Parts: sequence; C-alpha cells; structure tokens
Amino acid sequence: MNEDVAYQVARAMEDFGRAQRQIGAQLARSLDLPRAGIGIVRILRREGAVQVGCLAQALRVDLSVASRQVSTLVDAGLLRRTVGDGDRRARTVELTDAGTAMADAIRDRLVATVTEVFDGWDPDELTVAAAHMSALARSITEHHDDVDRTTQQPTKDHA
Repeated sequence: MNEDVAYQVARAMEDFGRAQRQIGAQLARSLDLPRAGIGIVRILRREGAVQVGCLAQALRVDLSVASRQVSTLVDAGLLRRTVGDGDRRARTVELTDAGTAMADAIRDRLVATVTEVFDGWDPDELTVAAAHMSALARSITEHHDDVDRTTQQPTKDHA
C-alpha cells in the first residue's frame, strides 16, 4: 500500500471514530446511561453471562476499567454479579431484567438512528459498506492481537 492511501485510510478511521463517539454520546444521553455502558450491555445481551475479564478483552480495555464500568452498571440495577458454582473465584456478570430492557432500548435507538442517518442511501451500498467496515475492524483487531502476542513477556504464572 502506498503512503497516500495509508494516510487516507487513517484519516477516514479518525473521522469515523469521531462520528461513532458522537452517536454513542447522543445515545447515552437519550437513555441516561454512561457511554461506556452501552458496549457492556450490548455484549451481555448477545453473549449472556461472562466474566469481567472477557468483557475487558471484548471492549479492548484494561480489567480495572471494565470493573469500574461494571460497578456503575451494577449500582444502576442493570447488571448483577454472580459466583460460579464450580469455582467460587469465577465471578461473572449478567443483565438484570432492567438491563435486558435497556439492551432492547439501545438496539431500538441504534436502529432508529441508523435508519434516519442513512435515509436515502441505497440498501445494497449500505450492505457493502457494512461488510467493508467489518473487514476493517477485523483486520485492525487481528493485527493488534498478533502484535500483542509477539510482544507479551511471559509472567511467572505462564513461564
């Protein structure tokens, strides 16, 4: 890839990131929910109960950040923490009934926003755009996963 194309892609990713943050902030305000909570609620709606470490990994944030975000949502009554039957140390989080209702509200608002924003766009073009966005995200994620794997030093637990 030449440098000009690489720079165009980088600029487009920056622009898209800003637009995504703007929509996320607007969505969070309309639902009276912390913006960071949107991703957690959506992941739990899709995946069911998961460990906080898995949430952190899915969100690409540090475990301490995910833990704080989870605590905020637990305090708001949207999540509950559970302890594993087989391993008392394995703590998971799951949606409460209020959390499930919030996940559904998030989905409804997202669909309404996307429908409004892209009104007049050709559905086939949007389908292609969505596939390209997914491919971009996958490439970035896979690259960073590869970089993380090659730069990690073994810990004493994994040495």
